[in-house]
Parts: sequence; structure tokens; C-alpha cells
Amino acid sequence: MTQTKPLLSRVADAVYWMGRYIERAENVARFLDVNHNLMLDLPQDFADQWQPIVDTTGDRAMFLERYGAATKSNVVRFLAFDPEYPNSIYSCVLAARENARSVRETISSEMWQQINSLYLLITSESRKSEHDLPSFCHQVRMACHLVHGILHVTMSHSEAWRFILLGCNLERADKTTRLLDVKYFILLPSVSDVGTPYDDVQWSAVLKSVSGFEMYRKSYGRIAPDRIVDFLLLDGQFPRALRYCIGLADRSLHYITNTPVGSFSCSSERMIGQLRGELDFGNVETILSGGLHEFCDAIQTKMNTIDECITGDFFTQRPITNGTGA
Repeated sequence: MTQTKPLLSRVADAVYWMGRYIERAENVARFLDVNHNLMLDLPQDFADQWQPIVDTTGDRAMFLERYGAATKSNVVRFLAFDPEYPNSIYSCVLAARENARSVRETISSEMWQQINSLYLLITSESRKSEHDLPSFCHQVRMACHLVHGILHVTMSHSEAWRFILLGCNLERADKTTRLLDVKYFILLPSVSDVGTPYDDVQWSAVLKSVSGFEMYRKSYGRIAPDRIVDFLLLDGQFPRALRYCIGLADRSLHYITNTPVGSFSCSSERMIGQLRGELDFGNVETILSGGLHEFCDAIQTKMNTIDECITGDFFTQRPITNGTGA
């Protein structure tokens, strides 16, 4: 494996987490926005399903301890603006900004300005007593898209750029599996709703959560749960599909180490290569027969292990973080 100097390790650590935090903030905004619109489309019996959005984060116990009832206002406060919750949009943007500040000599001035603008947007909105949730979520998503766009056109596509992509795609892959897991086991209140128009509305919301509704319809046509699972887990072309994200993360890692594709020189390459092979040769029938929840849970465990391996292989110290891991 190519040895990294202490400075490079520090910079790599910071930009990796900067990429993860920006992606995490965008995904939380996506989930909030789509759930808000979903509540408008469903009948009154479905009108207060905010708990599943908390469950998507894996932090249900923390929410219940601090807020109790999963009302819209409580969930929005927790996920968007709570400075004490490390995975809120506010906390993620703050952590991304602090990591960007520590490597200003590595990223472009345009990128720093955009991250700073996103931070100012969040802090300004957090002071308000009432929020226009759709408008806020749209602004956050567009601001994060601008970060990604500026990243691609103003930074040299070198190791630092690859570490940002690595962090971004691992975070994106994790959130896709969590979203599927929550939909399959929590979102529907009764098995009697499976196959009904309400079920179609909710599966459509899952696709919209990853901006995949139109691309899915072009490839698969009608809404069908098994096809949606196939699309979001095993599609090799859709940017938010699990397989695509892991493939891109694997290529980024091989570029960083200069190891030929198909081989490995460190534990993180071995782990991510095994996961990529599992997805490249997987099929949705096997996944569903073994249990979608079990599959998603196993994938999340493997990605946590990959993150730990990346830390061990490349990072000599932790950057400024918001207190959370992968």
C-alpha cells in the first residue's frame, strides 16, 4: 500500500468526513421533504407517520429519550436543527464546515465559500420558530448539490478528491439500505395494506427519497416492490443504488493505493472488494428469500467495518467530528 505522510493522513481524514457529513445532511433533508409530501398524499389514518424517519437514522432511543412523541415538529427539530444530536442537518453541516476549514489549502476557495453559505443558511433557519419545511429542504438539497458540482469542476482529481468521493459514496450507500429497511418493516401499519394504492404511494415515496422515481419508471415501468429493491440495491448505473455507490467507492480506493483492480493491499480494499463482488453477482430473488431486513442489516455492518478499516489503514488521527461514527 502507498504510505501516506502524517499531513496527508490528516487531510485525507478531514476531507473523507467532510464528504460524509455533506452527504448525510442532504439525505436527512431528502427524507424530511419526501415524508412531508407523503403525508399529504395519504388518508388521515396515515397522517402522522414521522417515527419511521427517525428509525431510518438508527437513533430512535435517543429521540424517544429527549422528545417522546414523534410529532412533526419534534422530528423536524431533532433531525434538522438539534445542535446536541450529532446527525442533525445542523450538526452535520457544522462538522463538514470545521473539517473544510482545517484543509482550506486543499479544497478550492469556491468550495469553501459554498460550504460556508450552507452553514449560514442552516444557522439562520435554526433561529426561526416556524419553518417552511419543503422550502428549507429544497434549499439544503440544492446547496449540497452545489458543493458536489463545485467539487468536481474546481478540485484536481487527486487523492484528496478521491477520499471525498469515498466518504460520500459510503454514506450514500448506507442511507439507501436504511431507507429500504425502514420501508419494508416499519412504514406500513398493516400487512393488509400491501399491494393497495397506499402501498404504491409509499413505494413511490421511497424512490423519490433518492430522486429515483423517473429513472426507475424508465427501466422497470410499473411500481413493484421486488423491482424497486432490485433497482435500489443492485442497479449498476443509478447513482444512489447500493451497487453503484460501492463500485465507485472501490474504484476510488484503488486509485488512492495504486493497487490493480481485482487485488488488494490493505484490509479496507479487501473488505470493500468482497462487498462489491457480492453485489455484482447478487440477485433480488436471493435477497428477498433470505429476508430484506437481514440483508440490509448485514450490509450496514459490513460498511461500518469498512469505515473502521479505512480509519486504520489511512488515518493517524480523527478530524474535528460531531461525535458520531459511520
